[in-house]
Amino acid sequence: MSHWTLGEEFETPDGVMRWGSLGSGDPVVLVHGTPYSSLLWRDIAPALARTRKVYFFDHLGFGQSEQREGQDLGLAAHARRFAGLLDHWGLTRPGVVAHDIGGAVALRTLLLEERSFRNLTLFDAVSGGEWERGLFRLFLEHEDVFRQLPGYAHEALVAAHLRHATATGFRPGVLEAFLAPWRGEAGQAAFYRQYTQVRQADTAVYEHLLGGIEIPVRLVWGREDRILPPRYAEWLHERVPHAELHWIEGAGHLLQEDAPSQLLGFLTAGFPSA
Repeated sequence: MSHWTLGEEFETPDGVMRWGSLGSGDPVVLVHGTPYSSLLWRDIAPALARTRKVYFFDHLGFGQSEQREGQDLGLAAHARRFAGLLDHWGLTRPGVVAHDIGGAVALRTLLLEERSFRNLTLFDAVSGGEWERGLFRLFLEHEDVFRQLPGYAHEALVAAHLRHATATGFRPGVLEAFLAPWRGEAGQAAFYRQYTQVRQADTAVYEHLLGGIEIPVRLVWGREDRILPPRYAEWLHERVPHAELHWIEGAGHLLQEDAPSQLLGFLTAGFPSA
């Protein structure tokens, strides 16, 4: 996984974000979620770059971007930084593809930061409703306890959480690569710092605007998603009535890992109303 290097920097008041791009043509931006990084796009980005200009980045506090105490890692801050990146790149109407909390970041950027997208693909994405639950709820309620876990216990927890997201398992070396930013004392602090700043209140504020989205929207969901089960896709589809909804059988939360070819098929297919 060492070949996945983000060679560009974007300065923010809270630290440096790292980003990269491939290809040429109509722009598309790939937005990852938590606790992952742009490494999720290692297969998808080069394939899309055969016909598109593809942009990808690590959210502040994730992957190769800067991690430090005091960073604002809430969804509102992530959306402001994403809007700033779009401005930095000079993109006025890119296609956007977003996964996990990247979905909420993209929706806030569209609806509250008032940036324009050409189209939007959301898959296995946080969008709204009641998503503060399970292990995430425990992180919110017991941050001090989790921060004090012995390193081996923290690593085991993060590894189990990552495995829970895939229905087919990781290829050799991939789990280790996703674990790397969260290892050690600094990584452990960074892991719980970002999770405890991501709140449902930051999606509730735009839920009433979902029905007014006019751009083409495609929803793609793994039937075996245990992080955001299919009811979350149905919730979002009810609120963006013109959106296409597609299922991928046998896949979990990480379509990039479980069904990359099928996901790529959707990402390269045109939008009927685009």
